[in-house]
Amino acid sequence: MELEETEVDTSPSWSPVSRDRLLTCAMLPDIAGKKRKQDPSSDAENSARILEDYEDDDFPISDHIQDSEGPCNKRVKPVDKSASVTGIITPVKTPALKRLGQSIQRSISFRTEARPLPPMPIRTRQKASSFPRRRSSQLWSDTVDSLSHELSTKEIKRQEIIYELTQGEKQLIEDLSLVKKVYYEPMLKLDIMTESELGQIFGTLDSLIPLHEDILTRLEGLRGAEKTVQEVGPTMMDWFPCLEAYITYCCNQVGAKALLDQKKQDRRVEHFLRLCQESSFSRKLDLWNFLDLPRSRLVKYPLLLKEIQKSTPPEHPDEDALPEAIELIQKIITEVNLKTGEAECQFYRRGLCYSEDSQRVPEIQASRFLYCHGELKSTKGQKLHVFLFELVLVLTRPVAQDREGPAQFQVYRQPLPAVHLHLEDLPDGEPSSSGSFRGAFTGNDKVKNCFRVSTTGRSKSQSHSLQANDSFNKQQWISCLRQAMVQSRDKHAQSPDPALYNNIAELNINSDVEMPDT
Repeated sequence: MELEETEVDTSPSWSPVSRDRLLTCAMLPDIAGKKRKQDPSSDAENSARILEDYEDDDFPISDHIQDSEGPCNKRVKPVDKSASVTGIITPVKTPALKRLGQSIQRSISFRTEARPLPPMPIRTRQKASSFPRRRSSQLWSDTVDSLSHELSTKEIKRQEIIYELTQGEKQLIEDLSLVKKVYYEPMLKLDIMTESELGQIFGTLDSLIPLHEDILTRLEGLRGAEKTVQEVGPTMMDWFPCLEAYITYCCNQVGAKALLDQKKQDRRVEHFLRLCQESSFSRKLDLWNFLDLPRSRLVKYPLLLKEIQKSTPPEHPDEDALPEAIELIQKIITEVNLKTGEAECQFYRRGLCYSEDSQRVPEIQASRFLYCHGELKSTKGQKLHVFLFELVLVLTRPVAQDREGPAQFQVYRQPLPAVHLHLEDLPDGEPSSSGSFRGAFTGNDKVKNCFRVSTTGRSKSQSHSLQANDSFNKQQWISCLRQAMVQSRDKHAQSPDPALYNNIAELNINSDVEMPDT
């Protein structure tokens, strides 16, 4: 029943980054029992010391781990082998909701208490756990001792989802506070990044914490004497308009991600971020995963409210409020996506470099958003970074850039307006005998995951056969290209602009026209 929230972005560099898209863990060094290796860099020592202090002060190790770390001279009475479990445990009447949890706890207790723990050397500092810290999996039913009346299965499920909504807010606040304390403040203190650079990367993150503290207080205030919540819809509707603050934060993320990736080339930055990711408090998440949590939380609200709605009976006070709340949050998400798309389009548009003035086609400046972008291979085996803007497909080559400069992309050949575009899905198989592939994709006998884009528009006809990394990414590209082609033609049909669209080609998803490949 619990909705999983994806936090880790695992898209490789070649994966098309869609506009509507929504590690190994090394062991920490033994900071007390073993001698720390000398690092010539004082930054490394200071970074490690700050992270150790944070773990010791704010994340105490669980009781059973603490016991195993310290000396134990307690005598434990051995249990008679013939004694049964029922002879040891006194039967107790327990609520049905807690029986499973208590049985699990009982089995853990026997494993840890049935044998003495070996003595361990006394440490001045406790060793940090090598395991990533996990989120609490506590359910609403775990917090309830007894109820004055029986609840239906449907109502229990409803209370569980509302409790998950509340706990999600609490966890987000903890994570955002952790980001500020463990990443922002140490990097500023150690002069790993400038205040201006940190401001660009973290954006308006600080302003989001009070918003979520506000809704957490409201949700906790809805819980009655028996820890049940009656109405949640009106509270969420009243709070959702505050989330317009996400527009500023999400629009800044485009440039923030590019700057963070650029700064990771700095050895000091890379070393500090690696130390943080290897620490147990990070749960194997890197800095960007934490910075992307607010956006992930935003798109989860309509999912949670829809689940609550499914478990809400007719004539319930929430029956009318929940659909209105869902509609409101979906409008806010749409607005955030639209503004973020415009910011992303502007960011990459500024990074384009033109070798000829003829490449500066009007469709590039007229585009408001990106459908997708990512790495593809040409017929010559060259790696191209391809951008599918709203109105035009642009093939580029990444330019070797300075560490301090923004990413640059050299436009390759002539951009292909979407309204003139033809798309052909090329089946996997032997390279064409006509030489359209020239056998240059790979050294393999067969060519896979390829498609061809061509145009017969306002200038010289051209054709490009492109190869995706796998079939999934190929289908993503084909889907986005078809969508761009159809919408461009529809837009032109509604309000044709002779200065922008000339010689509109017929939409042909599977063109048989042979043109020389680039």
